[in-house]
Amino acid sequence: MSAVLDHPGHGHGHDDHAHGAPHGWRRWLFATNHKDIGTMYLLFSFTMLMLGGVLALGIRLELFQPGLQFINPELFNQLTTMHGIIMVFGAIMPAFVGFANWLIPMQIGAADMAFARMNNLSFWLLIPAATMVAASFFVPGGAPSAGWTIYAPLTLQMGPSMDMAIFALHIMGASSIMGSINIIVTVLNMRAPGMALMKMPLFCWTWLITAYLLIAVMPVLAGAITMTLTDRHFGTNFFNPAGGGDPIMYQHIFWFFGHPEVYIMILPAFGIVSAIIPAFARKPLFGYASMVYATASIAILSFIVWAHHMYTTGMPVTGQLFFMYATMLIAVPTGVKIFNWLATMWQGSMTFETPMLWAVGFLFVFTMGGFTGLICAMAPIDIQIQDTYYVVAHFHYVLVAGSLFALFAGVYYWGPKWSGVMYSETRGKIHFWGSLIFFNITFFPMHFLGLAGMPRRYADYPLQFADFNAIASVGALGFGLMQVYFFFFVVVPMLRGSGEKAAQKPWEGAEGLEWELPSPAPWHTFETPPKLDASATRVIG
Repeated sequence: MSAVLDHPGHGHGHDDHAHGAPHGWRRWLFATNHKDIGTMYLLFSFTMLMLGGVLALGIRLELFQPGLQFINPELFNQLTTMHGIIMVFGAIMPAFVGFANWLIPMQIGAADMAFARMNNLSFWLLIPAATMVAASFFVPGGAPSAGWTIYAPLTLQMGPSMDMAIFALHIMGASSIMGSINIIVTVLNMRAPGMALMKMPLFCWTWLITAYLLIAVMPVLAGAITMTLTDRHFGTNFFNPAGGGDPIMYQHIFWFFGHPEVYIMILPAFGIVSAIIPAFARKPLFGYASMVYATASIAILSFIVWAHHMYTTGMPVTGQLFFMYATMLIAVPTGVKIFNWLATMWQGSMTFETPMLWAVGFLFVFTMGGFTGLICAMAPIDIQIQDTYYVVAHFHYVLVAGSLFALFAGVYYWGPKWSGVMYSETRGKIHFWGSLIFFNITFFPMHFLGLAGMPRRYADYPLQFADFNAIASVGALGFGLMQVYFFFFVVVPMLRGSGEKAAQKPWEGAEGLEWELPSPAPWHTFETPPKLDASATRVIG
């Protein structure tokens, strides 16, 4: 990706002083170029993915056999909590912001993001936040162990690491809000003349909607964790039953943030897949307008389904029915999207290069995750499987096979444009098939464990769960090793710029302004807005 530094100035009429990239540490510390900031976001998120993955392997190591082998239950709970927080706030979200930084200006014909210095600040805020999260293992009492949802009243009993986690989440939330404001202003104000909103690439649409979601819900999370903080230190009793507080209120506030958050982590993935499938089916996307409306519908509905996580908290049946029907309703716009992707592929002249493999793999496994989500939406069934491994299986099918697979698809698809070199198709396919197979070996057995009644977040279990747990642990190790393979054999060559030089448009069916630029994309692009053809995907002249 950062091979762009070797190609500073592709004649786009800039002044001498603005020719190329500055050199050395100043270039990265004071970065205002959207491509540099996008690269830093992607490298940061991959680092956090590896850290979260190590914690996950610690969990699976302990669960390989029944009995307590390696990790005591307290540390086990710390690993599960930190794995969740790091993966959600450190890996998936920053990765999508990295994609937004790289792609949105290039796709809409803008010179850069609207607020370049705020862009820099929103990235660098992540570093102290991540450091604080990682350091929480080393303070008295160890890392937070209340689950990634930070439920009261457990959070009121934790050591100082809980305050560190709360502060880190505040900083990451501020970063997300600044990034979102930047994206909204860039998309609404900086599109090239002739690019109407309904001509924008779907990735820009999904991020525009995601940015509004982030601005709406990050303050809600901030409120919930601030109330937790005042309960811990300032004598308030929001969530403390001993003082008349209500721990269930915390769950309501948290999930009012948490459910839109789930869609914040999947909508940009929909945008990536909506770019890749038409390119390799060599057909325009089927039903563009309906995809935009479906994305907006999912975002709006995500605000009225939060309590489907709470069927077992003593909710009245009327409430259960409302949240059950509202949750099932989300399946409609999601189904529209899946239908449109399948219709795009229908009778297309498809080829299966690595990005398309990841996109089709996403489609297959994400759909399975969607079906298990519908099952969890049914209150009578959910009451049986609440807090079992069935739920763990469901959300990993959506978040790993959804968000992560789409991110990999995007790296393979746009990576040649970023770095100027083609990855090895063979290595890409090894990474895909290894990941897909090991992913299913890891998480598919968890459905059966959950249906058999194995609770989540337990460090030990009776003998009848042993076989499926052993299979899942072996799969997890394989899945982790595939990501290490990806880093050394795909990412490192891209960063070095070693390999076969990429063409300006390496994919025959690719559409969009980013493919009008040389590979690698020059440090400065679109300093004068491009003149677009009627489709708003090509530059005239």
